[in-house]
Amino acid sequence: MSRNREFEVNDVLNKAMDLFWFQGYEKTSMSNLVETMGVHRKSIYNTFGDKHSLYMKAIERYDQAIGAETRSLIKNTASAKQAIRQLFEFSAMAEAGPKGCLTVNSAVELAQHDSEVAIKVNESFASGEKLLLELVTLGQNTGEIADHHNAESLAYYLNNAWIGMRVLVKTTDDKEKLKGIIDTTLAILER
Repeated sequence: MSRNREFEVNDVLNKAMDLFWFQGYEKTSMSNLVETMGVHRKSIYNTFGDKHSLYMKAIERYDQAIGAETRSLIKNTASAKQAIRQLFEFSAMAEAGPKGCLTVNSAVELAQHDSEVAIKVNESFASGEKLLLELVTLGQNTGEIADHHNAESLAYYLNNAWIGMRVLVKTTDDKEKLKGIIDTTLAILER
């Protein structure tokens, strides 16, 4: 007869995600995970697999949560340009502490030598490009965003800037500086 789990899988996965997000993959040990998650090592292995498997599940959880949050953020925005601004401001202003973005952190720390992480990171970045392309196309079609740039190239540019913003928030909490960078970056959308 198997024992019932004595923990809620989603709760402990969220705790692991936060720990990886704050410390990174390499600096997080199984002992750190056991302590933070409040779950025995054997239960972690039985439920999630090894540390790398747990990390991949944490990245998936993060991507789902951030994806839902960004969709919700821009869902009722009447303006494509304002929706793009909200994405940037969400990344620059809403991050607490030095965590930045788990996807970007994973790209910097692991994607170069971990193909599984690289695939997840590239999927996430492609999703950002797709969202920005939809917004740019909408804005160009309504005349709100300048159409002298190719929509796809503009989406690539904006996604690159958005990723850069998520790196920068790890090193500064100067909100005025971040706001100025957002304003300058988004000036390209002007007619």
